[in-house]
Amino acid sequence: MGLVDGRVVVVTGAGRGIGRAHALAFAAEGARVVVNDGGASPDGSGGTAGPAGLVVSEIRALGGEAVANTDDVADWDGAARLVSAAVDSFGGLDVLVANAGFLRDRMLVNLSEEEWDAVVRVHLKGHFAPLRHAAAYWRAEAKAGRARSARVVLTSSGAGLLGSVGQGNYSAAKAGILGLASVAAAELARYGVLVNAIAPAARTRMTEGTFDMTAPASGFDAMAPENVSPLVVWLGSVESAGVTGRVFEVDGGRVSLADGWRHGPSRDKGTRWEPAELGPVVASLLASAPSPEPVYGA
Repeated sequence: MGLVDGRVVVVTGAGRGIGRAHALAFAAEGARVVVNDGGASPDGSGGTAGPAGLVVSEIRALGGEAVANTDDVADWDGAARLVSAAVDSFGGLDVLVANAGFLRDRMLVNLSEEEWDAVVRVHLKGHFAPLRHAAAYWRAEAKAGRARSARVVLTSSGAGLLGSVGQGNYSAAKAGILGLASVAAAELARYGVLVNAIAPAARTRMTEGTFDMTAPASGFDAMAPENVSPLVVWLGSVESAGVTGRVFEVDGGRVSLADGWRHGPSRDKGTRWEPAELGPVVASLLASAPSPEPVYGA
């Protein structure tokens, strides 16, 4: 018996990298997996059914159950078909892991409207659309007296937590995913759905062009994508009961809980401030607060 034995899991962007590692890890723990991937290049162009099909073949060769899906997760109808693929193939849906995305890196002064729209679409809408259709399914199940112990894991990034120079579009989208996770956790709790987010660091097609993540010749490979998946599998299991609305950073053998935005020092005059009064007020607030974490690449 695996940790997620019999649970039905959708993993988006599961043809390569971290998503592939998630799909294989869930299958190894007994889950039935819908492997979603459109087979696009790292910048989102092109597409092929090959990567999703290969992962399905890997899972089946190991004795697991899986089906492939190549729908565009940022397309409304495609996201609906993805959720339907889980229900039609395996009789339900228990876990959604939203992971799909690509990069169009550029400094802000050179970032085009198309590059902004494409990245925000695949990351932010590509998380929202499958979540929206999955949530509707779970709400209907709950109202019919068949509430499932459902789990959602959304994929943000250190760029979403702190920002990353040259990745304004990606950073904004990944920060938006953190806000989406918080709202979804609050709204979907009544249906038994727990929602968390991760900010992983690993060697993928997206990161290898930006950071030096060369695999070591021997020893522990801290940047292997497989290091991220154990936490995601646990979050997708019934063992994670009570854990929701949280953000976890994970890389190598490290798991940490991100602190997020919190209310900080304040000064209340009891009435409206005059503009000229606020210089000393802001100075005192800054003096009593920790300095922000640096932006990646700054």
